[in-house]
Amino acid sequence: MELQSALVLFGTFGLLMAFGVPIAFAIGIGATVTFMTFMPFDKAVFITAQQMASGLDSFTLLAIPFFILAGNIMNRGGIALRLIEFAKLLGGRLPGALAHCNILANMMFGAISGSAVASAAAVGGVMAPLQKKDGYDPNFSAAVNITSCPTGLLIPPSTTFIVFSLITNGTSVAALFVAGYLPGILMGLGLMIAAGVMAKKRGYPVADRPSWPEVRRKTLDAMLPLGLIVIIMGGIIGGIFTATEASAAAVLYTLFLALVWYREISLKDLPGIILESAVTTSIVLLMIGCSIAMSKAMAFADIPYTISDILLSLSENPLVLLLIINLLLLLVGAFMDMTPALLIFTPIFLPVVTDLGMDPVHFGVMMTLNLCIGICTPPVGSALFIGCSVGKTSINEVLKPMLPFYAVLIVLLMVVTYVPDISLFLPRLLLGYGL
Repeated sequence: MELQSALVLFGTFGLLMAFGVPIAFAIGIGATVTFMTFMPFDKAVFITAQQMASGLDSFTLLAIPFFILAGNIMNRGGIALRLIEFAKLLGGRLPGALAHCNILANMMFGAISGSAVASAAAVGGVMAPLQKKDGYDPNFSAAVNITSCPTGLLIPPSTTFIVFSLITNGTSVAALFVAGYLPGILMGLGLMIAAGVMAKKRGYPVADRPSWPEVRRKTLDAMLPLGLIVIIMGGIIGGIFTATEASAAAVLYTLFLALVWYREISLKDLPGIILESAVTTSIVLLMIGCSIAMSKAMAFADIPYTISDILLSLSENPLVLLLIINLLLLLVGAFMDMTPALLIFTPIFLPVVTDLGMDPVHFGVMMTLNLCIGICTPPVGSALFIGCSVGKTSINEVLKPMLPFYAVLIVLLMVVTYVPDISLFLPRLLLGYGL
């Protein structure tokens, strides 16, 4: 019965996706059809709707619309330019200065906005013309931008970790946030090393040494936006507020910067920003609600445990099983966006890694990093399409210069997978997690 239910669920989902049905509806319909293998149609529809409603009744989920709103305010508030100027100070004296600037700006802006796509568009849109003017190959520039824009999904605040916490029934959001720092920073540093080596071979220039007044001005301009991270993480680690309360504080802080301090937006711009945030939130929450219903359908049919038994029967070696899971997630990430992949496959693989003794926070970081690679990968990588668009290049042309960066990301994924302390050191040190 479990095998039949799995075939019904994934067969329905795959068929609907092949016909171009929006992924949220494909997930919801797949869940309903799976329930129908156990009960009448009317009851199956009722249970699907009930699971969607109850799954969204979560205080933790309130953080998502607030962080989305804060990110949109930041995107419209001229923050990207200030962070790019600051990034030039940090990476300007290295070979391929503008490539390092792109990576550092993506790390900072992505962490603030919480969106890889927004980071690729905002930072890449500014950096591409500058790099072209300095003689950089547009394909190389696009490759740098595409592979570095997901770093902000690991460096908190990240809505991805909030979704993971919800799916796993209360894994600490604070621990997930803190756990993402080292992998996110290592991701950026690894990409900078690869970019530096490639830039050295290509003879790309080093930036001029800035004057002290310029350093002071650009640093002060960047400190206020970066202060958002200090407020959020300082408040969470210090126990001043929860992740959800921190998201509300982020909105107030970004409003102050954009409206009062920088005056890049006015009150008349707010309705449009709020509407845009509401539309994005509705899409994300609909997908979450449908995915929760699908998770319930999978649990009802014992699908996660069936798949767990199959994987555990392949090998008893944890190293081999984690490699298999990573390979499967890399394949999934190439064909599915991050949020639905996270929502669908976390309930499937969590029982497996739990049986292996893997900490849920460690698994959350590993899975997020894995799916970060997916959004840079054809055929459906969202960051790939946006990065090629703003870089004025094509997917076919950018793939070759992306290969060294892919290699760095795969090596980092393996290190994060097999060295738990990279993810768990800071949560244990700052939060006493697991002690």
